[in-house]
Amino acid sequence: MAKASARDDRITKESGFPDKEQFLEKVLGAYRHGAGADDLPSDAEAARALIPPGTAAVRDFSYIAPEFPTFITENCVGCMECVTACPDTAVLAKVIGKSDLEKELAAVADATERERVRRRFAETTKYAGVFEKRGEEGGMFGLFIDPTKCKGCGECVEVCGTHEALAMVRKTPPEVEAYKREVAFFRKLPDTPAKYVSGKALADMMLADRSLLYVGGAGSCMGCGEATSIRMMLAATGFVHGPENMAIVAATGCNSVYGSSYPFNPYLVPWTNSLFENATSDAMGIRLRWNQMGWQDKKLWAIGGDGAILDIGFGSLSRLLASGMDINVMIMDTQVYSNTGGQASTATYTGQDAEMAPFGSAIPGKQERRKEVGIIAMMHPEVFVAQTITSDINHFYRSIMGANEFKGPSVVSVYCTCQPEHQVADNMSSKQSRAAKDSRTFPIFIYDPRQGESIHERLSLQGNPAMKDDWYINPKTEEPLDFIAFARTEGRFGKQFDKDGNPSETLLATQQDRLAYWRLLQELAGIR
Repeated sequence: MAKASARDDRITKESGFPDKEQFLEKVLGAYRHGAGADDLPSDAEAARALIPPGTAAVRDFSYIAPEFPTFITENCVGCMECVTACPDTAVLAKVIGKSDLEKELAAVADATERERVRRRFAETTKYAGVFEKRGEEGGMFGLFIDPTKCKGCGECVEVCGTHEALAMVRKTPPEVEAYKREVAFFRKLPDTPAKYVSGKALADMMLADRSLLYVGGAGSCMGCGEATSIRMMLAATGFVHGPENMAIVAATGCNSVYGSSYPFNPYLVPWTNSLFENATSDAMGIRLRWNQMGWQDKKLWAIGGDGAILDIGFGSLSRLLASGMDINVMIMDTQVYSNTGGQASTATYTGQDAEMAPFGSAIPGKQERRKEVGIIAMMHPEVFVAQTITSDINHFYRSIMGANEFKGPSVVSVYCTCQPEHQVADNMSSKQSRAAKDSRTFPIFIYDPRQGESIHERLSLQGNPAMKDDWYINPKTEEPLDFIAFARTEGRFGKQFDKDGNPSETLLATQQDRLAYWRLLQELAGIR
């Protein structure tokens, strides 16, 4: 992270912040010891609500969970799914040539420590065998766990799936310290050589330092689906366009709270937080000023939850889409106002048990139908629109990269599992988002105006299973994976099933609503 640190220092000085080392020692030191709010005097930076970039890198979460993942080297194939899925930048990877690795290991004086670090590197077909067949030096895939950032959600183990290269184990103080030493070794390694970062495997982007623009240390919930989407958006933008060529406008919500719990800032890019409903309007003003300064090519992202952008901020969003400005919008769709206790929004599914739409004897949960931002955004003139999930890595990255390439407004709506409000386990974000796609609860698509004049030329449903059918048939159970099947897996729909497991009339109506939406997409894409 040496390059990132140098960049941070420059950003800090240009922004008028105090010396970074002074800030680390005076402010962060006090807060890490629990005395910041009481002992520190008010200063100009705090009064202006300014936090230097990347300060959350020093935050330590190693005490909050009894387990963390261990790496089973011989099972690893280097797929990068665990690195991508981790919401806290706690799973880190690099590829290094075999000869260069031996040189780095030779600098580790203790033989036992040297062999321990060596076991962090796997010899895979992807990074070693393929290159050696071409007569080139193979690379070793290194996977490291940062115990100070890991919250113990187990998401990395879940996505590793059949490979079983990761497993959760009990923490011990000696192991935590050993993991810290291993991460220190990782930080000193050179950036992954470009030849190992495949253009076809988009997940490889997080092998490059310029993609790691979210340092972890944010106060998000364990397994947070939102945080993964933010990390991936930053990675795709930073990798292609460079970290110096982007900024974020964040709508008030979970993302702005866990991203700015003073004095911890997980971002290495400039960002600002606006009011709940007007982040997109704020972004329009920034875009206009950037254009005046000749910064037309810099990428500007307005991000927020469905409550902030699709519900209360919908008017502002529509104005942006009609403006034709080159601004990207990412909606983190949790179907609730997560930051205010999970109250219902216009993105909430019918029948969902939520604050202000509770399940009771008179009204069984949310009764309004869900508003679909994808269809609405497509009806605005010349707007790039994508609906995607983080567990389909290539589709997500293609959506972000397409939005960045498109010269005009873009909307990327991402399904984000919210563990507390969806009432699912901490390690289930990826699995639940994939189930939402497969069950037509949240179909994925890309609508690109550059692909033709008609809607069916512009709209692609690729990535959805059984695209010509109503429902996808689960090959394991030979049963349709429909909305009812999805609803059984989440506590927010639990009250809609009777003691025998039969769904309510409300839930059956919601299933028909989901099917109607899927059929509409099929029709628009020219499939029906």
